[in-house]
Amino acid sequence: MNKPLMAKATAVWLVDNTTLTFKQIGDFCGMHELEVQGIADGDVAVGVKGFDPIASNQLDPEEIKKGEASPAYRLKLKHNPAADGEEKRRGPRYTPLSKRQDRPAAILWLVKFHPELADAQIAKLVGTTKPTIQAIRERTHWNIANIQPIDPVALGLAKQSELDAAVQKAAKKRAAEGGVMTDDERRKLVSTETSLVMGEEPRLPTAIAGLENFTLTRDDDDKPEPALDADSFFNLPDSDEDDDEDENDRR
Repeated sequence: MNKPLMAKATAVWLVDNTTLTFKQIGDFCGMHELEVQGIADGDVAVGVKGFDPIASNQLDPEEIKKGEASPAYRLKLKHNPAADGEEKRRGPRYTPLSKRQDRPAAILWLVKFHPELADAQIAKLVGTTKPTIQAIRERTHWNIANIQPIDPVALGLAKQSELDAAVQKAAKKRAAEGGVMTDDERRKLVSTETSLVMGEEPRLPTAIAGLENFTLTRDDDDKPEPALDADSFFNLPDSDEDDDEDENDRR
C-alpha cells in the first residue's frame, strides 16, 4: 500500500483533527498503531507540525467520514499520477554519510562469510559499487590492511531479512546451476549471532610468512640413517703418519 507524503506529519494532523482510531491512522500512514498512540500521548513526533492530507489532495473528506463511522474501514489514498513508478525506481541504496566509512568492513564480511553472493547482491545490500567490491575481493583496496570484517546487519547497513533473502536466492541459483559448495566455503557460512561474538583472526607475523607448510617429519621414502653409539665417536681410524712413527720407533 502506498503511503502519503510526509506520513508522520499526516498522522499528527489526523490525530489532532479526526476521531479515527489509531489503527486506521497507522494503516493509512504506514505506521504501527502504538506509534500513533505515542503521537497522541505526546511521546512521538514532538514538535512535528501536522500536514493536511485533504489540502494536499491526498485524501477525500468523505474517506474520513466513512472511517469515523466505521472503525473497521480502511482509508484509501487518492491516486496521484505523478507518483507512478516511484516504488519501482532502481538504483544504489542511499547510505548516510555517518555510515559510509563502514561499507568496506561490511563488504569484506559478506565476501568472507557468504562467498555465494554475487557482486550485484552485495552492492544492493550495502549500497556500494562493483569496483569497490572487486577491489576488496582481490585485496587491492587502498585500505585493505586496516579493514576488519563486520556484519552489515550490526552496522545498520542492511536488514537481517534482506540478508537472509539474498543468501537464500544465491543458494537456490547455485543449486539450479549444479554448483557444489566447497568445504572451505561451507565452513565460512556462520550465523549472524556467531559472527558478532567472533574475535579477530590472528595474523601470521611477516617474519615467518611462507612457512605455513613447513614440517619436521621425515618422508617415508627416505632411508633411515644408521644408529650411532658412543664408541663410534672415539674409535677413529689410524692415519698414515701414525704408521710411520711406529716404524721409526721399532728401528
